[in-house]
Amino acid sequence: MAKPAIILENISKRYRLGMVGSGTLREDVMGWYYKVRGKEDPYSLIAETNNRAQKGSSNYVWALKDINFSVEEGEVLGVIGKNGAGKSTLLKLLSRVTAPTTGSIKARGRIASLLEVGTGFHPELSGRDNIFLNGAIMGMRRAEIKSKFDEIVDFAGVERYIDTPVKRYSSGMYVRLAFAVAAHLEPEILIVDEVLAVGDAQFQKKAIGKMKDVSQGQGRTVLFVSHNMASIRNLCRQTILLSNGTIQSMGNTSEIVSDYLAYHSDNHTHQSLKEAKRFEGNLNIEFSTIATLNNELLENQTMVSGEPMNIRLGLAINAKRKYSKLHCSVSVANEQYVTIMHLSTDEGMGESLNIEDGVEHLTLNCFIDQLALPRGKYYLSVFIWDKSVVFDHILHAKSFFVSDGNFFGNGAIKEPRHTMFLVKNQWTQMDQHG
Repeated sequence: MAKPAIILENISKRYRLGMVGSGTLREDVMGWYYKVRGKEDPYSLIAETNNRAQKGSSNYVWALKDINFSVEEGEVLGVIGKNGAGKSTLLKLLSRVTAPTTGSIKARGRIASLLEVGTGFHPELSGRDNIFLNGAIMGMRRAEIKSKFDEIVDFAGVERYIDTPVKRYSSGMYVRLAFAVAAHLEPEILIVDEVLAVGDAQFQKKAIGKMKDVSQGQGRTVLFVSHNMASIRNLCRQTILLSNGTIQSMGNTSEIVSDYLAYHSDNHTHQSLKEAKRFEGNLNIEFSTIATLNNELLENQTMVSGEPMNIRLGLAINAKRKYSKLHCSVSVANEQYVTIMHLSTDEGMGESLNIEDGVEHLTLNCFIDQLALPRGKYYLSVFIWDKSVVFDHILHAKSFFVSDGNFFGNGAIKEPRHTMFLVKNQWTQMDQHG
């Protein structure tokens, strides 16, 4: 049976808001006095939950509160949550960058951490010197580091610049080298923050593969923080969801990610359109509801790139009679309100829409086999008409979000700033000599 590599018991971290040093000596002495006496720090009683959306009355806030979990040797644990949830604070505690206010952390073995860009390296030293410096900090002998040196440089792809001070590196070069050092110097515990997002798609794929090898092949423990749900699903068997400094849930990654995407939706997934502002239409037929459903046909505000999506429309037939040769469409616009996709019953059904006399309500489902959109926020507009009259037309009736997924099947992620659409493509290489 695997032993726990990390155990956290009743971990909390309290911060004082305002300027550094704005507290008083009396507050610090009182906190220390109550701590050594085994009593509760009086300032812990007035500290508030770390909810950045609400204005508080206290100068103290809990960045983390009552965190309890353990990680077994060889396990890859994912940590997810919105910005400000406490993810980076948790990793800083585990990396011993800062100490917890209360509770204890037990770790078996050496810890290597890759937090935000700029940590871990001395900017004036070359890449070569920083590799040896980091190894020495981890307690490795020079001969051990030297045996790994070529492998580290090759993985990072910075051979040409290895004797250049790292302050002259781009952020991508810096992260590649920092990750290569952390992963190849054989720590028992590897801690990786969202900093990998700085790297390109090829490096992200290499890094994910290396973390798999470190955990599965070498039996080492990995804690991985990311906003990329595809990477979390690909790498982690267990995941923690943090919210406002507390553990909201912990368990199977697929279930936790689904809960996270649903919980942090900005709007209701099933939205009534009764009060929506109409652009045009006589409303003999009107849209009553609109919903977005994921690949499991569960209503969700956030879809995943590369996975199926269903748009469900509810229509009310106010003037009950027979209708023939109707057309219904959904337009998708990006965050700049530029229409980038148009879906209609004409091509989706291969024929026009007909409604029999006496029908009061109608449900239409528009299935998309593989969502070809990069991450971002999008808007749905709906339209129903026949050749002579518009029945209902609502602009931007509903918003939804798309998170990164494994659209290309190889872990590559296309940045939204580079494209409006994702298109699968294959490349071949033909070398010619002479």
